[in-house]
Amino acid sequence: MIPKKIEELGVEVSYDLDKVIGEQDVLNILRIQLERQEGAFFPSIREYAAEYGISKERMRKAKPDVIIMHPGPVNRGVEIAGEVADGARSVILDQVTNGVAVRMAVLYHTTLVER
Repeated sequence: MIPKKIEELGVEVSYDLDKVIGEQDVLNILRIQLERQEGAFFPSIREYAAEYGISKERMRKAKPDVIIMHPGPVNRGVEIAGEVADGARSVILDQVTNGVAVRMAVLYHTTLVER
């Protein structure tokens, strides 16, 4: 589900989460929007959670001060475990709360530029 040619933007891609999780300062987990997918991008929810989900076990490999982000709503047990989403390193509630105000501000300033 990674865009083609993303490396051209200076992004380093890894397909082994367990190998790179300990190198990251922030984990920004995105929501799987199953209701909008017509094709099967992965065989099952269980397999997705096992390969890419941020579980308590996987968090043991992360830096002790890693920041956990997710735009919400959270599919608990799929992209992120409930214990991780609710944990001390999570800023998910702040991110969701501030996200609405940030989007409103961007839209407001965008409409000012067009006038």
